[in-house]
Amino acid sequence: MTTFTDQASDARLAARVLATAARAEKDTALHAMAAAVLADTATIMAANAEDVARAEAAGTDAPLIDRLRLTPERIEAMAAGLVDLAGLADPVGDVVRGWTNPNGVQVRQVRVPFGVVGIIFEARPNVTADAAGIAVKSGNAALLRGSSSALHSNQAIMAALRLGVAEAGLPVDAVQLVEGGREVTGEMMTARGLVDVLIPRGGAGLINAVVQGATVPVIETGTGNCHLFVDASADIEMALAIMLNAKVQRPSVCNALETLLVHADIASRFLPRALEALAEAGVTVHGTPDVAAYSAAVVPAGPHEFDAEYLTLDLAARTVKDLDEALAHIAAHSTGHSETIVTADLASAERFVAEVDAAAVLVNASSRFVDGGEFGFGSEIGISTQKLHARGPMALPEMTSTKYVLTGRGQTRA
Repeated sequence: MTTFTDQASDARLAARVLATAARAEKDTALHAMAAAVLADTATIMAANAEDVARAEAAGTDAPLIDRLRLTPERIEAMAAGLVDLAGLADPVGDVVRGWTNPNGVQVRQVRVPFGVVGIIFEARPNVTADAAGIAVKSGNAALLRGSSSALHSNQAIMAALRLGVAEAGLPVDAVQLVEGGREVTGEMMTARGLVDVLIPRGGAGLINAVVQGATVPVIETGTGNCHLFVDASADIEMALAIMLNAKVQRPSVCNALETLLVHADIASRFLPRALEALAEAGVTVHGTPDVAAYSAAVVPAGPHEFDAEYLTLDLAARTVKDLDEALAHIAAHSTGHSETIVTADLASAERFVAEVDAAAVLVNASSRFVDGGEFGFGSEIGISTQKLHARGPMALPEMTSTKYVLTGRGQTRA
């Protein structure tokens, strides 16, 4: 029986090969992985249907079902993401900075892979392909621990990915699915020396459990209680379009809008139209009395409503007297993911950008753009909300560390 230690040891051997693989080798593998995923679409869909049926029978919430469900279009997008990665620059070997010391010794800081990356994630089986592709392109071996709800989907996707890796001549153990009970997750979190870095991707419960329980270094991804502040000078049509896109386009993802803040000076002109548009889109607004005054459909906001990541067609809303109050509210309730202002006032925009503490700050644009693909990074591992090493969409450069290379001509230190 293969143990986690066996898998991690095999991953370390594969990582040594990947670390020195040429870009052409890695890109060939990515194209082969994409082709294998497309060729196995029927198998992947059948496996996913089994996971979805099981989740529905268990009464799983609709947003989680949406994250779990695959369609032919989503599988095509997974494959396209792998192909896109092949077209991106290889970060390994990039010189971050370099100089020559007075004694003639040349110093360079060079990007290198982490080695073995462990990723623990919930539901979304497309993460299996995204994470494996980013790991291969950045020269890392990947140990992927998905949730039991997506087990059959992940198994089918991983089988295709490993086939592609093998066809390209790279070690098949460069990408592995970690299976088993909770004790295996515990092993993974404490496998210091076998796993170089751990990345949790999912809800607050998963992220907190990994951060608190891991002895392996963790890059923390975060939940998204994302705010939209409609300033007094905002163009109402623009604000309505951004609000609806950010909330409705795909409500079950971390960059979806969860809290609406409206400047009191524009409330009487904006909120009636906003509440009507949200109701037509099927959104339930949980508002304070000043918001409820504009529509009987508004549900009273509970005491912890403004700390919620709904991931559903629900939205918290309130008015604020000015920019200062909006900034104070965001500071108190934000998870540090993505925060947006709609304004025509340059000074307000500049203050918002300077004072909001988040991985992404948007001016007059939907928070749905906070995504590795939309940034031009190809796929992403997740959105990091921490402040060390990586912040925002975690793409290829964020999956590397650096080392210093010193080159001399026989110099010795006096």
